[in-house]
Amino acid sequence: MHSLHYDVIVVGCGPTGAMLAAELRLHDVRVLVLEKDTEPGSFVRIVGLHIRSLELLAMRGLLDRVLPHGRRRPAGGFFAAIDKPAPESLDSAHAYLLGIPQPVIVRLLEEHAIALGAEVRHGCAVAGFEQDDDGVTVELDDGERLRSRYLVGCDGARSTVRKLLGVGFPGEPSRTETLMGELKVGAPREEIAAKVADVRKTYRTFIFAPFGEEVYRVVVPAEGVSDRAQPPTLEDFKRQLRAIAGTDFGVHSPRWLSRFGDATRLVERYRVGRVLLAGDAAHIHPPIGGQGLNLGVQDAFNLGWKLAARIRGWAPEKLLDTYQSERHPVAEEVLDNTRAQAELLSLEPGPRAVRRLLTELMDFEEVNRHLIEKITAIGVRYDFGEGPDLLGRRLRDVELKQGSLYGLMHRGRGVLLDRTERLTVGGWADRVDYLAEPAAALDVPCVLLRPDGHVAWIGDDQKELDGHLSRWFGEREG
Repeated sequence: MHSLHYDVIVVGCGPTGAMLAAELRLHDVRVLVLEKDTEPGSFVRIVGLHIRSLELLAMRGLLDRVLPHGRRRPAGGFFAAIDKPAPESLDSAHAYLLGIPQPVIVRLLEEHAIALGAEVRHGCAVAGFEQDDDGVTVELDDGERLRSRYLVGCDGARSTVRKLLGVGFPGEPSRTETLMGELKVGAPREEIAAKVADVRKTYRTFIFAPFGEEVYRVVVPAEGVSDRAQPPTLEDFKRQLRAIAGTDFGVHSPRWLSRFGDATRLVERYRVGRVLLAGDAAHIHPPIGGQGLNLGVQDAFNLGWKLAARIRGWAPEKLLDTYQSERHPVAEEVLDNTRAQAELLSLEPGPRAVRRLLTELMDFEEVNRHLIEKITAIGVRYDFGEGPDLLGRRLRDVELKQGSLYGLMHRGRGVLLDRTERLTVGGWADRVDYLAEPAAALDVPCVLLRPDGHVAWIGDDQKELDGHLSRWFGEREG
């Protein structure tokens, strides 16, 4: 047998894998990240960080590092591209979208993980693995064998780990495809703007927008579903632009060209023994609403502290099982809302009538708020049992006399926020921070927060608190 070289091997160093590695390192877990690519992707896709992801970055002290690299835009117009502004009173200090190049956010998160002590190897592809009662033996494509206590597949939609694990990945295959790329153009900017405005009255997903000097980002429906292993050609773009817009705008000299489908799938199990899945390895869906990257980063936040607790030896028996029970339903809801949005973007008379009706309904603030909170994940509520509505939800960033709440959560520990100044975390002080804040802007006496910022308990009774500390943070020390 191999010795245990690592506590966790993470396969894939995209946003999900890098964030998971960083979360594990906050708890001194030995982490190796394996990334099959030697260099970042050649294309610069802009992704949107939604409200909840921005809050999580603030919770770990990363947001100030990320903000200068992105562009803020209002948190509205997400749901099926229905152009409605976000409600003014969204319950967050970060009620906006941050558009940022994907290679940049990947680099920043990888640098963060490395700074915390994670080891990252590029150009390493997984060829196979075997698990037993004590750990996982991972074989690389060059024949090297590594040993860890756990293996997590964060290796994307075509996940090698998921395929080798053999878990079901049910759902729907792609019915449509979309071409995406960055190209230079030959038409005047004013002519392009007028034509694009006219086309988007019908094709809501059509994008032809300036992106730097003489370069445009182009997103246009493809002719049909093809072999995605073959990248599209310049002629494919010209043909579809002429079919949709009546002109190809003189596109030439592409920087990069790609295609994506609308396949929608969710893995049956997030965990089999000592092997787990996260991000696109566990769920795929069309990019409508821009939820994919955010869903993966939020998977990592949910899993990181739980897996670390298991490795550190204090996790309650069923804690790691809650990764599946909490995140699988969230992914199901995301898949459902992308299915609904796809129908609302259809050109058929029925869906267009439903779209007009929903556009009217979104003038009601509560309808608009519900859809925005769904897309941006601030409406997520985990099932922690009966209790006030706040139980199981994330807590906003509350201003405290010691600083902001999120500013005090950089270490990835639990938090007891006590307005009564009568409670204590006692023997859990090595895992949970105590904040006595009688003036905190809360409608409840005390809250116990998990490391991911979700409210695990509300009340003011010490004995009741101790029971919930045991439920989430194991047996007390001493």
